Amino acid sequence: MSNNLPKVAWIGLGIMGSPMSENLVKAGYDVTGYTLEQDKVDRLVAAGGNGASSIADAVRDADVVITMVPASPQVEAIAYGPDGILENARRGALLVDMSSITPQTSVDLARNAAEKGIRVLDAPVSGGEAGAIEAVLSIMVGGEQADFDAAKPLLEALGKTIVLCGPHGSGQTVKAANQLIVAVNIQACAEAVVFLEKSGVDLAAALDVLNGGLAGSTVLTRKKDNFLKRDFAPGFRIDLHHKDMGIVTDAARNVGAALPVGGVVAQLVASLRAQGDGGLDHSALLRSVERLSGSRV
Repeated sequence: MSNNLPKVAWIGLGIMGSPMSENLVKAGYDVTGYTLEQDKVDRLVAAGGNGASSIADAVRDADVVITMVPASPQVEAIAYGPDGILENARRGALLVDMSSITPQTSVDLARNAAEKGIRVLDAPVSGGEAGAIEAVLSIMVGGEQADFDAAKPLLEALGKTIVLCGPHGSGQTVKAANQLIVAVNIQACAEAVVFLEKSGVDLAAALDVLNGGLAGSTVLTRKKDNFLKRDFAPGFRIDLHHKDMGIVTDAARNVGAALPVGGVVAQLVASLRAQGDGGLDHSALLRSVERLSGSRV
């Protein structure tokens, strides 16, 4: 494909990365993808992208490298070392890490990349799998204004609300706050669901009317059916929310911010994982409230 859009390398084709990379292909970008599972690379190729056999192979000619992997250790694994992005991408390339990781990991990555002449943005997202598919993600970005301006047209093919929040690491800090709000919100909804059901109320009717008032939220809109049907197929896994609650409680402690309710919800998320529910959607916080309330799970 010959056009004057930047050439993109995409590393990490999971629940989020696959639909996001495909949205870039649909927007006319030349996208070369690499991930650990060959069938996911094949999926991108079927959608009109290109496959690569290694990170080095994917990033060699890229103007922009986008990464979307689960956590800080994976970001470090793909960025550093002889086979990593920093050793194999060209000087002047822009690395946009869309993973949700610790703010410090993003700060360190930007510093190390600068030594190689590679510009970095941290650009984690909110909106889950549905937001990725529909290209309506909220994207919170940390880094330099000029790099943000360069990346913005590309990010507009992936999301709807795209905001530069401050220097390197700021995107991750805002994402951590997002995960705090979402977890506490799901927990409040889950407690309400158990209370309503034990009271013999029509749950579907109750959630509809609640969602029309001040108690309404994007969380309730998106998770209402999960609660009603007890359908916990993952859009966002408890395992990942557990990681994120660790990030926000640790980062808050470092800056001296108290998170009393966040700390409790972090423990409830951890307890769900310990009960073997780590692979379920985060709406499965309902299961922990049911257990505490003596309901059959």
